Amino acid sequence: MTALTEFERLEAQGSWRETPEARLREVIVSVGDATLTLSDPKSDRPLSHWSLPAVTRLNPGKIPAIYSPRADGPDETLEVDDPLMIDAIERVQRAIALRRAHPGRLRGVLMLIAALAMAAAAVIWLPDAMTRHAARIAPPAQAHAIGKAVLADITRSTGATCERSSGRAVLDWIAPRLIAEGAEIHVVPAPVNGARRLPGQVYVLGNDMLLTAPGPEAAAGHLIAAQMAVTERDLLLDALEYAGTGAVLRLLTLGTLPEDALRGYGEQLLQRSAPAPGDERLLRAFEEKGISSEPYARSLDPTGRSVMPLIEADPFRDGPPPKPLLTDQQWLALQQICAG
Repeated sequence: MTALTEFERLEAQGSWRETPEARLREVIVSVGDATLTLSDPKSDRPLSHWSLPAVTRLNPGKIPAIYSPRADGPDETLEVDDPLMIDAIERVQRAIALRRAHPGRLRGVLMLIAALAMAAAAVIWLPDAMTRHAARIAPPAQAHAIGKAVLADITRSTGATCERSSGRAVLDWIAPRLIAEGAEIHVVPAPVNGARRLPGQVYVLGNDMLLTAPGPEAAAGHLIAAQMAVTERDLLLDALEYAGTGAVLRLLTLGTLPEDALRGYGEQLLQRSAPAPGDERLLRAFEEKGISSEPYARSLDPTGRSVMPLIEADPFRDGPPPKPLLTDQQWLALQQICAG
């Protein structure tokens, strides 16, 4: 498409209302040379074709952008919150308007000006937008591969992950129960200041959390806190911003990052303070998982002074103790995961 030379095909999710009385319906929006196509995301069947020159934005400057195929009596409407798609629609409309409004000898000059403007916009706007777009659309398998790459870089500082089979079996058993289906927990020999969540539901825990605690509750608390403290999209965005525009472009076109794109990122990540969610959210999660909050709080501050709200509001402080998270045999196997 002439107005969007950097993309072979540009698609985004949108919400389409066929009539004012109809319910919003999820669609895939794709931009052509002069048309906007709305398709069913399940069958790829086109549902509507709009002429881009006639498309009108009903709420300029607001997000999500609301479009109609005509300004007078907008029967159909489309809501789009993807900044890349919103900008693309406006750029194509501008290009069409320029071709129509300035025919003849001025056309070449105007096309050159438009090209220079788009080039300037690409230099200033495109890298950040492209990185955010890549973080937003990354499928789970791609996010997991990025998480494993970050883990591999972390092990350059901490030593290789501990993989003693009995301890590994405990981690594989507890990960979906404690965090989510598909989650992976890895233990490294060196401290990582609690637990760290990496892209793709990959978690890393320092062996010190297993050796210095009387039970698994403290380590479990750090894993839950790591899960709640940051979203998957923010994790991916942070990693991709470190990787750089060239690496992100390769990810979008070939599906993988360059091998050394995240070199040094893991070490940088460990130098930051581990993010933590608010106490109220964390306490609710502990109650849902059946875990006392005091062991986690004491691992942060053995004196308890700075974490008193977590201790005093322990959901199991005045009631019967929660069901043990692991059996004695499982806990012993987990403590020995780095042995041998």
